[in-house]
Amino acid sequence: MAGRALRVLALAYKEVQAKDEDPFSDLTFLGFAGMIDPPRPEARESVQRCQKAGIHTVMITGDQKTTAEAIAQELGILGEGGEAIDGAALDGMDDEALRQRAERITVYARVSPEQKLRIVRAWQDHGRVVAMTGDGVNDAPALKAADIGVAMGQMGTDVAREAANMVLADDNFASIVAAVEEGRVVFLTYASSSTTSSPAT
Repeated sequence: MAGRALRVLALAYKEVQAKDEDPFSDLTFLGFAGMIDPPRPEARESVQRCQKAGIHTVMITGDQKTTAEAIAQELGILGEGGEAIDGAALDGMDDEALRQRAERITVYARVSPEQKLRIVRAWQDHGRVVAMTGDGVNDAPALKAADIGVAMGQMGTDVAREAANMVLADDNFASIVAAVEEGRVVFLTYASSSTTSSPAT
């Protein structure tokens, strides 16, 4: 189920006979439940537009690694030559090892707030301008450290919004892509007019 991009829960029960009895021992297993939170229809196209524009998209998620890989492959984030690792593997890497592999790792699963911060800094060590999106309290350190921190305006916490440089009103990744496109047009138009204008007389 995880390989089909489902988030998997195991269900079990126990009849507790006394108040002081441990409710979490000797459980009877019932089965697994798979839940899907499908990406927005426009998400894959937005990722492709980023790639064509020279923007490297990395996915950082709380999902387990198998689920994260399936979603990333569906979106086109995890392609040939890309790597996916989880927080436990990241713990086994020092900052230099992460810096050397950062450009190949496109999916991070089950990572801590400290690890998100390390990921941002590893990309900055490569001289990249890093934009980080997030909505939770645990995203705040990475949002603040990124060159551009983008918080979710609808689902985001107050802490995330205060740590960010920008707040995304509709929580939609496609809006970020559209903003980059518009910003590049404005910049190119300004640069062009600056180089062709004559001195004032």
